[in-house]
Amino acid sequence: MKTFQKVSGDIFEVLFEAVSEGVIVVNKKQLIVACNHATNEMFGYEIGELIEKPLEILIPQKYHHNHSDHFVHFIEHSDTRQMGKGRDLYGAKKDKEQFPVEVGLNPFRIGDVEYVMAMVIDITVRKAQEQKIIKLNSQLEQKIAKRTEELRNTVEDLKDEVKKRKEAENKIKESLRIERELNELKTKFLSLVSHEFKTPLSGILTSATLTGKYTQTDQQEKRDKHLKTIKSKVKYLNNILNDFLSIERLESGKASYKFSTFPLSKVINEVIYDANMLLKDGQLINYPQNIDGITINFDEKILELILTNLLINALKYSSENTTIDVEVVSEEKNLIINIVDEGMGIPEKEQKFIFSRYFRAENALLNQGTGIGLNIVKSHLENLGGTITFTSEENVGSKFTINIPTKDNKKLL
Repeated sequence: MKTFQKVSGDIFEVLFEAVSEGVIVVNKKQLIVACNHATNEMFGYEIGELIEKPLEILIPQKYHHNHSDHFVHFIEHSDTRQMGKGRDLYGAKKDKEQFPVEVGLNPFRIGDVEYVMAMVIDITVRKAQEQKIIKLNSQLEQKIAKRTEELRNTVEDLKDEVKKRKEAENKIKESLRIERELNELKTKFLSLVSHEFKTPLSGILTSATLTGKYTQTDQQEKRDKHLKTIKSKVKYLNNILNDFLSIERLESGKASYKFSTFPLSKVINEVIYDANMLLKDGQLINYPQNIDGITINFDEKILELILTNLLINALKYSSENTTIDVEVVSEEKNLIINIVDEGMGIPEKEQKFIFSRYFRAENALLNQGTGIGLNIVKSHLENLGGTITFTSEENVGSKFTINIPTKDNKKLL
C-alpha cells in the first residue's frame, strides 16, 4: 500500500479530485487503496475512512456471495468494460441505505502490481426518471389500450347499427316490393274479373233477350239452343266463383276437407257431362275405360273441382275438331288420372311458371281465363297428399297427370 501511495503521490490526488464521478482503486485483495472526495460524499464516509477497507463495504449484503467470484474472473480476463451490463447495480452507503449506481471498470498495472479502478456514478435521479417514464408509458399504453377497446366497441356498435339499418332498409324494400306486387295483383285481378264476368254475362243477356223473342211452338229448338248457352255461361261463372272461394280458404288456412267413399265414375260422369256443354264444334271428350268398379276415399267436391279445372282448360286451349282423352290408371297405392289434349301447348320457357297464381302463358292471353285454376288444383292436391305434373309441347298438346294416394281406396268386385 505504501508503495502505491509513494509512486502515485500527488498524481492520484490531482486525478481523483478532477472528476465529479466516484473513483475507487482496489488491489487484487479487493482492498480499497484510494478513492476521491466524490466517492466519500456518495457513500457517506469521511476522508480516508475507506482506505484499506474491503470493497464489499460499498456493496449491499445480499450481493456479497457473488461479488468475489465476479472480481476474480474480471482480474483473470481483465479488460476495460462496464460492470453489470444488462443488470441493475446498487451501492450501499455507510448507513446501509442502497442506491442505484453505474460502474465502469478499468484494470491497470503499476510495476508488478495489478489494480482495478472503478468509476462509480449515482444514477438515483436517472432511475427515478426512468421509473417515471416507465410509469407514464404504462399509463399511456393503458390509455391507448382502453381507447383502442372503446374504438373497437364503437366500431362494433357502428357495425351493428349499420347491420340493423341495412336489415330495416331491406325490410322496407321487401315491404314496398310486396305492396307493389299486391297492387299489381289487385289491378290484374280486377281486370281479369271484369273481363271474365263481362263476356259470359253479355252472352247470358243476349241469349235471354233472344229466347224471349221465340214465342212460337215451332221455335222450341232455337229456345233450347239459347237456354243451353245460358246454362253453360252460368256454369262457367259458377266455376270462377268457386275458384275465388278456394283461394280465400287456402290463404286464410280455413280450407277443410270432407272425406267419403264414392264411385269414381260418379264424379267423372258429372264433370264430363258439364264439360260437354262447353264443347267447340267438332270437339270430343273420350270417356275413360274400366272405371265402373273403382271407388275412392277422397273429398268428392275437391276432386270434382280439380277435374273440372283441368278438363275446361283442355277444351278452352284446344281448337275445334280435337279430342280430349280422360285416362284412369288404378294402382295398388295410387290412383292416376290423365287429361290429354291436342291444344296449343305451353311454351317451354314459361312451363316453370304454370302453377303460379294469375300466370297465363303468352300464347293464351287472348283466351278467357283467370290464371288461378292450376294454382288451386296444386294447392288442394298437396294438402291432401297428392301431386300434379304435366308434359307439354307448343302447338302439339298437353298432358296433365294427377296422382292421388289410395291406401284406403278399393276396387269393387
